[in-house]
Amino acid sequence: MARGAPRLRRRPSVLALCLAVAACLCGGRNAAAAERKTVGVHELRRGDDFSIKVTNWGATLMSVILPDSKGNLADVVLGYDTVAEYVNGTAYFGGLIGRVANRIAGARFTLDGKTYRLYRNDGNNSLHGGHRGFSKVVRTVKEHVGGGDSPTSLSTTIASTGSKAVDECWRFPGDLDVYMTYQLSPPHVLSVRMNATARGRATPVNLAHHAYWNLGGHGSGPVLAEAVQLLASRYTPVGAALIPTGDLAPVAGTPYDFRAPGRAPAPRATTPTTPWTAASSSALRPGARVRDGATGRAMELWADQPGVQFYTGNGLGGVRGKGGSVYGRCLETQGFPDAVNHPGFPSQVVRPGQVYRHDMVFRFSF
Repeated sequence: MARGAPRLRRRPSVLALCLAVAACLCGGRNAAAAERKTVGVHELRRGDDFSIKVTNWGATLMSVILPDSKGNLADVVLGYDTVAEYVNGTAYFGGLIGRVANRIAGARFTLDGKTYRLYRNDGNNSLHGGHRGFSKVVRTVKEHVGGGDSPTSLSTTIASTGSKAVDECWRFPGDLDVYMTYQLSPPHVLSVRMNATARGRATPVNLAHHAYWNLGGHGSGPVLAEAVQLLASRYTPVGAALIPTGDLAPVAGTPYDFRAPGRAPAPRATTPTTPWTAASSSALRPGARVRDGATGRAMELWADQPGVQFYTGNGLGGVRGKGGSVYGRCLETQGFPDAVNHPGFPSQVVRPGQVYRHDMVFRFSF
């Protein structure tokens, strides 16, 4: 943390709020209508040319404003114009994904001798935590330091405590305390920190931040001309239902080889995986680089997770976002998909008292 940065404090849990939300979710009532009353939008700003907006609905990143090489400002994150559209949307734009991101095969897994059957929301599989995962829950803003020109970091911490009350609807085991922090640092650095503490029972945890990016500006059209580099020598082959086979295959000679900067392919799902191991996952390492030639904007993504998924929006189905724009590209760092069903993948199980940590750093230049 930069010298003089605000110190982030963990405060007592507000279990009554979480239980009230869970009652709406499990009871089949209109949770969106009840929760919308407590939703807000929070801005972080550094100077006149770097700012973000975040809503506590799903800890969602709504915008990132950046200059280009000529000083022209644009919003480079895909999303919606209003919070209500995030509440009702299905594209996971900018949200916190969990308790387990990506797919769990057959919506089931076995942990410590017990089999858990999850909510199926992707054919026979569970996707992104179930029907209403972490991206569809109101979060509590624990601390917000919004702006200024000083060299200190600016941050917003969003928390959800006692998530078992929500997750028991979708049959994940145990209680989980979850915190997510957005932070701006000079000159143009966005940090996203996620952590979760297991309470009482072991549970799989694989949080992901689901921001979609267009460095030309969210409404500038296709991203296929942007240069993409993924520092991944292996990938996880998948079957017809997009479930990993359990293999780690070399990217050499395949369409998944992005080790040298090149243009993105036509939209499709790709799952390149870095060669990082669980033992080295505590250190931040570069995972992806993207550059838009027209504007000169570039982004370098660093993270401490063993995998990065590059998604070119093939499943968005013409979703319209801000100003009616039609979108797609997503870079997500995460654990390996369906790791809970693949003993050969780095484990995502968090034991009681353990803390899961997932840090991402986006470094922008022009």
